[in-house]
Amino acid sequence: MSFAGVSVVADRRLLNRPSMASVIYSGKASSGSWWYHLLVVQGYSCTKDLPNGGRIKGRSFRAGGYRWVLEFYPNGDVRDTAGFMSVYLVLDQHVARSVKVHCQFSFIDELDKQVNRCIRASRARDFCANNRAWGRSQFIKQEDLEKSVHLKDDCFTIWCDFIIAEAAATTFIEVPPSNVCEHLNHLFATKVGADVTFKVGHETFSAHRNILAARSAVFGPMKEGTTTGAIQIQDMEPNAFNALLGFIYTDLMPKVMKVGGEAEEVGADEVTWLRHLLAAADRFDLQRLKLMCEGRLSEHINLSSVTVILGLAAQHHCRGLKEACLEFLKVQSAAILGGLQLTS
Repeated sequence: MSFAGVSVVADRRLLNRPSMASVIYSGKASSGSWWYHLLVVQGYSCTKDLPNGGRIKGRSFRAGGYRWVLEFYPNGDVRDTAGFMSVYLVLDQHVARSVKVHCQFSFIDELDKQVNRCIRASRARDFCANNRAWGRSQFIKQEDLEKSVHLKDDCFTIWCDFIIAEAAATTFIEVPPSNVCEHLNHLFATKVGADVTFKVGHETFSAHRNILAARSAVFGPMKEGTTTGAIQIQDMEPNAFNALLGFIYTDLMPKVMKVGGEAEEVGADEVTWLRHLLAAADRFDLQRLKLMCEGRLSEHINLSSVTVILGLAAQHHCRGLKEACLEFLKVQSAAILGGLQLTS
């Protein structure tokens, strides 16, 4: 049995532990190799409030010649598993042929399940390009966990055992993951070779015409442009435009920033930010960023925000976000709906 690392989750976030980089657990590929990885969850009471389908991804690690990751859903991965915890072992790479694996999930104190014969008793699962994950969609009910000895001081640890029935060929050359986004982000930050300037409010931003044109059809006409002065962007917050440019270069969801002075209550800052960012994404035809904002906004739908979010969804043609708002309103009482109409 070989140790394949640990993923520590605290307050819904995977802790960064660079000293435990995945490469140190690589080992050699051999049939019958037995590995185990730990998922430590600290602050369960905070984590359990994630909506159904909310996922926490563990740290990528190598074992038996392959790269793996654990995925954890505190409130179930699909609607039918709401109220349960779901956990999956995922093959975190492309493979030319399927990999057969015996897999077993248990809590760290369930020693009787962490034995070779028990793990091998489970059917070997095929991990392949079309089916890279296997796990327990109903690992344990939340209410059962809360009554169990597995939960101590608001923490618990899931132990994942897996035996690779068919090993990969030994890897002598390790190809690093793509870092093109890091290079593009560096290009954006340093402004080297920038050939277009935007003025938003009292701030100016520099960028590269070809990159903007490649990412957004709205920026397309400027590819062959020769404008030397700053292009004025009206009716947009500077932070929102800067974040939009950052997304164009990195394809990553921008961090939450304050915009204007609209936010007055706890949690409103993020909603206000997402509203501005979604509007910017829609204006510049960045559909992926728009959908990312929709997904984040859907997590903030409540009685105080639903009318604003619903109006935003209608204005920017966000069908999924609109349906999420309507689904929320369906389960409210007539008195609550009447109150919402009076305050809207």
